[in-house]
Amino acid sequence: MTPRKINAVMRKEFYHLVRDPRSLILAFIIPLCLILLFGYALSLDVNDVEIVVVDYNRSDLSRDLIRRLDASPYFSIRGSLGDAGEVSDYLDHGWASMGIIIPSDFAKALRSDRSAPVQILMDGSDPNFSNIARGYISGFMEAYNQQLLLEFLNRKGMDTISPPVEGRIRVWFNEDLESRKFIIPGLIAIIIMIAGAMLTSLVIAREYESGTMETIKSLPLTALELLIGKSIPYFFIALTNVLFSVLLGQVLFGVVMKAGFGLLILASSLYILVALALGLLISTITKSQLLANQGAILITYLPSLMLSNFVFPITNMPVVLQLVTYVVPAKYYINILSGIYLKDLGLAWLWPDIAVLAFMFALLAAINVMLLKKEGL
Repeated sequence: MTPRKINAVMRKEFYHLVRDPRSLILAFIIPLCLILLFGYALSLDVNDVEIVVVDYNRSDLSRDLIRRLDASPYFSIRGSLGDAGEVSDYLDHGWASMGIIIPSDFAKALRSDRSAPVQILMDGSDPNFSNIARGYISGFMEAYNQQLLLEFLNRKGMDTISPPVEGRIRVWFNEDLESRKFIIPGLIAIIIMIAGAMLTSLVIAREYESGTMETIKSLPLTALELLIGKSIPYFFIALTNVLFSVLLGQVLFGVVMKAGFGLLILASSLYILVALALGLLISTITKSQLLANQGAILITYLPSLMLSNFVFPITNMPVVLQLVTYVVPAKYYINILSGIYLKDLGLAWLWPDIAVLAFMFALLAAINVMLLKKEGL
């Protein structure tokens, strides 16, 4: 393996990148747009659940319930309706996510120390949003009931009864439960696949389509030298995107890593090598830029987005898909990013995922070299 030959191939690929604005757009503009769109638009947090209220009771107790709801950071009273039939219109048109109907005997039942049912209607078209909103309203009603129970005990002159089991919840790693702190690091895995695998998937295929592959075969160039020279420009492009994403995540969204920066560079470099090797493998097999681009989307981008525990939890997937996730490199890289950004884990804890990425790179690189040797290199 001669550094001079590798340098010649690298310069040729670098000049092609400079002269092809489409590749530069794919390498830099699209990752920037992903950071901005996902960072600002994609959020799994549920706040300000819009509620419409039908108050048939119109008493001080019903108004107190409504005021408590509106004062909560999780709910927003959109309006007060005169009839329960109007609630369905608000839910159907998406004007509100929840409707609360307070019966006319609400205050009378409470003052008589009897149960006072309150009807709660929810829009369940989005199961994730609905489950979270249901948890919010259940927690609110439980706290409201505890307050009413204390008032009841005071009226009866009884001592306050403490619940036998008290759950004291402390959230680790993401204390504010902000989905942004998980989404921004996960985006780095997607960006690397775009800047790495999707770009390199066109490299070898382009040589076949332009007819220059036969010329390359006649050169005193080995398969390994060709692969390394072709990969170096894209490696630095992908690494630049990683650094750019880390900077934007910290400046725009306040997402700061807790572990060492060196560990991030090590894991990112290894993941980039896996992405490059995977893209080159697709390019070598397809020999067509169109097929290579489509194959890269199906094999690299979509699995990284959907089967990596980034957006969709793997534990909720069917068993067959859970098995498929073991061959998705982004799954291991996102585990590493989660440990670096959220859990402050070091190499002693993250080495299994790093070892899997190293094995994937070695396997893909060996397959690439073998296939190119069969082509005559």
